[in-house]
Amino acid sequence: MKVSTLQPFQIVYSLFEHEYLGFLFEAFVVQLNSKGELTLQNQSVSSKNIHEFSERIDASDYELVKLTEAIQQEIIVKKFSTKKQQPLEFFLKVFDPEKGDKLLQEAIHGYMEKHRSDILEKLLTKKLYIMSNDGDPTWKAVNNIQEGAKAYFNFVRNDENTQYFPTIKCGGERVQFQFKNAQILCESPAWLLIDDKLYHFEKQVDGKKLKPFLNKKNIIIPRNIEDTYYQKFIAPLVAQFDVFAQGFEIKFERHDSKPVLTISETINHKKIATSIFEQNNQEEEDENDEENKIVFDLSFQYGNYNFRFDSFSAEAYVNVEKQNGQWIFHKVKRDLRYEKAQVNLLKDLGLDVRQGRSAVLKRQAFSWLQRNAQTLEQNNFEVKQLESKQKQYFLGYSEIEVRIEEKNDWFDIQAKVRFGEFEIPFLKLRSLIMANKREFTLPNGQIAVIPEEWFTRYSELFSYVDKLDNDELVLKKHHLVLVQDLTDEGLAHSVMTRKLERLRNFDKIEQYETPKGLLANLRPYQKAGYDWLRFLAEYKLGGCLADDMGLGKTIQTLAFLQSQKELKLTENPSLLVMPTSLIYNWLKEIEKFTPNLKALVYTGSNREKNTEQFDGYDLILTSYGILRIDIDFIKDYRFNYVILDESQSIKNPTSNISKAVMQLNAANRLILTGTPLENSTMDLWTQLTFINPGLLGTQGFFKNEYQIPIEKHQDEQKTKRLYSLIKPFMMRRHKSQVATELPPKVESIHYCDMTEEQEKCYEEAKSYYRNIILEQIEEKGFGKSQMVVLQGLTKLRQLANHPLMIDETYEGDSGKNEEVLQKLETIVEEGHKVLIFSQFVKHLSIFRKYLDDNKINYCYLDGSTSDRQEQVDRFQNDASVKIFLISLKAGGLGLNLTAAEYVFLLDPWWNPAIEAQAIDRAHRIGQQNTVFTYKFITRNSVEEKILALQRNKRKLFDNLITTEENFVKSLSKDDILSLLE
Repeated sequence: MKVSTLQPFQIVYSLFEHEYLGFLFEAFVVQLNSKGELTLQNQSVSSKNIHEFSERIDASDYELVKLTEAIQQEIIVKKFSTKKQQPLEFFLKVFDPEKGDKLLQEAIHGYMEKHRSDILEKLLTKKLYIMSNDGDPTWKAVNNIQEGAKAYFNFVRNDENTQYFPTIKCGGERVQFQFKNAQILCESPAWLLIDDKLYHFEKQVDGKKLKPFLNKKNIIIPRNIEDTYYQKFIAPLVAQFDVFAQGFEIKFERHDSKPVLTISETINHKKIATSIFEQNNQEEEDENDEENKIVFDLSFQYGNYNFRFDSFSAEAYVNVEKQNGQWIFHKVKRDLRYEKAQVNLLKDLGLDVRQGRSAVLKRQAFSWLQRNAQTLEQNNFEVKQLESKQKQYFLGYSEIEVRIEEKNDWFDIQAKVRFGEFEIPFLKLRSLIMANKREFTLPNGQIAVIPEEWFTRYSELFSYVDKLDNDELVLKKHHLVLVQDLTDEGLAHSVMTRKLERLRNFDKIEQYETPKGLLANLRPYQKAGYDWLRFLAEYKLGGCLADDMGLGKTIQTLAFLQSQKELKLTENPSLLVMPTSLIYNWLKEIEKFTPNLKALVYTGSNREKNTEQFDGYDLILTSYGILRIDIDFIKDYRFNYVILDESQSIKNPTSNISKAVMQLNAANRLILTGTPLENSTMDLWTQLTFINPGLLGTQGFFKNEYQIPIEKHQDEQKTKRLYSLIKPFMMRRHKSQVATELPPKVESIHYCDMTEEQEKCYEEAKSYYRNIILEQIEEKGFGKSQMVVLQGLTKLRQLANHPLMIDETYEGDSGKNEEVLQKLETIVEEGHKVLIFSQFVKHLSIFRKYLDDNKINYCYLDGSTSDRQEQVDRFQNDASVKIFLISLKAGGLGLNLTAAEYVFLLDPWWNPAIEAQAIDRAHRIGQQNTVFTYKFITRNSVEEKILALQRNKRKLFDNLITTEENFVKSLSKDDILSLLE
């Protein structure tokens, strides 16, 4: 029956009872007559049509309609049934008296009670009716009593039993509800319908406490169960409601409140409560599942009574006392405002005890106690431990005081550690923490737990500190960042010269005169690098000059070495170690800029294996390979400086060359590199350990503290911390920052289409390798399939270049080959020079054959090239040579090819940083022309997808430069599948 919105109407709510779900509500709109009275014309309202009646309803009606819909039987079936079925079928099965699902019944009941409570509260000011049996929604009006009723509980104790019954009053009048066909519409909290009157209560009353008395005068409690009943039932009633008693006494008392935190140890891993600690450290808790927990119990002391806190539902606590057969209920008025303030204080401090109890991992619990001991004391908290057979813990305040003072060659460390009245030696604390032991016994027998913060805040200090023979503790000078950070964080008091403090900020380092024997004018940033090296030398600190390639690391180093000679600080020569290919470069630079430095080249198969020949020289130049072979006798010679060029050569700490350089005897150490980090953060450990032994701790410490968090968990805080530690000893300037005089660099991607025959070969190979890779992953798992993945992707990359690279019988062409040759021809005709890089020597061979066949002059360089410098000089100086073919790996170091204006990258490298190094062969100091770079990418191939992955994983490249193998390890299964699409 439709209700017209053009005529007056009224929204009403109708109450009816469901056989299984209890009382339900439904919304209706009813047409009004000319007198404003309800008519029989009505219409059900739902969220689908309520907007039609929006003119005569308010916001609460929208909420009520939504709530009433949520408890209709169709919605209940849909919500709680795992399969589609009719309501009657569902309810008969779930509510079957014998075979019904009790747990599901409870879940449905809880859901219904929650919604009924919300609905009834909102219905207080609405029109409510009882629905008739034939469906009339306005059959009987309900009088919603606005004033809250009060429940009183009466107990009469005599010699045989105790009789119990409730009374209800509303508006000062007693409400007769027994034997009146009264109905409890909602149990929690109780809503009581008596005839046409609906009552609610001032204080929340559980309807279950009233239900037994709807058709019963009272309940009789026999004497034999009196003790249990009085303690568990009557005491909570006395706390929450007005109770009238005959035969026992209720005493009303007031006392000041004092909060008490009681701790106990448990191995029970069931969650008692979820604390803020556990929310913030869920992963850590899972990893330490066997660790004991500390349970915090909150109670409040009122006078001589201690009451365990549970909630704010009652306005009083009750202590039950029985003397000589007589019962006394001490009803103590609670200071709810004070209790709430203390609960909120604990929550703000990180301990959630809103349910009166919280379980916390032991080490976190005692860290929390130590951190907040003074705050708890100031707020009148008593912290105590349950008296039991368990070990008794120290619960007081503990502190550590550290004083660090700069000496000539190190920092002196003096520290005091206190647990209450007891002071323990700093060395003992260090040994405990280094052994990861968190507990020790104080002289009074109590167990002290070392705060978790001490493990985290002082772990570096404990790891880096050295012990002298007289048991004094010292830190090496290169740990100045640690000292500064401890001071800044208020964890230590330090005394340090301002000059040393300035090392952290390079711009504050004082300027030094350039040596007179330097035949060059240093650019401003080069002068800053020279000043930095001089500063490090004063403090005997090692350094890493890590400027971008082409910024002049060589001339900065030579200027510094020239200053060492002129200052006559030592007669010992310095050792320069480098890849063999760079020795000639260094000699030329020495002759050009510092001819006064007397240099000896110690290399070649006919070298004299005798260190006496080093005497009288300023510089000894040798290669990594020669050093590794001759380390047994070179290690006994004392050098002034040992300087490693392209120091990433020692990135692997287990390699023979790394072990060899670590044995060198030198007063000072420097390293030079454009890529200090290639494979992983462990590269940094090896190189920084060489220049400043102990700076980053032991290899195991560094792996756990930095490598794993940074590489596996992308921990930004650890990354920042690591760079903070090494920053004073690593000067790294990017070309864009300092070489502003360089001409622009124009980089572009040139997409190439495969030829038809090439595409056929590529698609067949892609399908083949996709199946093999998927089978491998399925059989051995993702982690053990990376070699197969790398092999498959490498084959596809080669096919994207030219199928000839893997099939010598291939007679077709390559789309990329055609595009490169076409562009190459244009550039050469215009008289420009070009560098052509590929990571595949086979790819260069294809172009080499083409140039040979067409009698075109070119230079060539790969790992097997013996006349490396001759090739470089010819390209730089011979106008007839326009093309230089270079393998990416062999041509990434030490080349100055500023004659080139164009750079071709024939295939994308996994790591963009390696490509940047290739481009920097031409775009470096001395280049006068704009450098144009073309990266050739085969469309619809793995190359195009590599570019997308580079963009997606840019953060990985920014934070951690990686090799091909390491990059493949970083790929997910989805990444690999996308490459093979």
